[in-house]
Amino acid sequence: MARRLATAALFLLALAIGAVAFLYPFLRGVAASEGAGAVPLLSAVLVTLCLAVLLVELQGQAAGAKTVAMLGILVAATSTLRFIEVAIPGPGGFSPIFAPIILGAYVFGPRFGFLLGAMTMLVSGIITAGVGPWLPYQMFTAGWVGVTAGWLPHLRRPRAEVAMLALLGLLWGFAYGAIMSFYTWPFLVGNAQTTWSPGAGVADALRRYVAFYLTTSLLWDSVGAVGNVVLLAALGAPTLRALGRFRDRLLFAVRPS
Repeated sequence: MARRLATAALFLLALAIGAVAFLYPFLRGVAASEGAGAVPLLSAVLVTLCLAVLLVELQGQAAGAKTVAMLGILVAATSTLRFIEVAIPGPGGFSPIFAPIILGAYVFGPRFGFLLGAMTMLVSGIITAGVGPWLPYQMFTAGWVGVTAGWLPHLRRPRAEVAMLALLGLLWGFAYGAIMSFYTWPFLVGNAQTTWSPGAGVADALRRYVAFYLTTSLLWDSVGAVGNVVLLAALGAPTLRALGRFRDRLLFAVRPS
């Protein structure tokens, strides 16, 4: 019970820190340079929280170690997809990594999903030389993709499950780009009606941001959203069956008679 509470507390803390990090452009009087200066701290905090969750999980029964082992396998596989994506860029904002994050999180739960998303971005960023000030923001957002997938109800009909996950992939195709734009928006110079203005009120900042997103990112993100739907519709059912079998075999516990 104590292990579960500790894991939940660390998990919620990571979600809260990420939310504050993304919402800083809407806070009055906050300068863009201050947000950039917080990046190393965000990276250190997020990686520390992820490792803390893993350590807490390992303190439990054998199922905890098996879960971490499964997490490592999926992170390695998904990071390889990111490497392929960098080597052979797809159209628009399409990325093949979100489908396995959604599927893995749906089978293994929201905490697993958060770690799968965050650690995938960290490992793939290292192997593709994609480490930069954007990395902690990518880790937070990919983690949230996993969290929402893990929260979905488990349906009895496979087709309904795949349709539900494909809808989630569609929504996250747009949401991922919209959330990540929070990070880049304060640093860009352009139309006075769409650029970030320090000290602006929340309503004015939201209006500017919506105009910025519609004119710069919507079409790009729509390609990623459609790609998520195609991958989940094509590979969702067999992947769910395979992951379900792994879960049933790895997460059993032997009780002495």
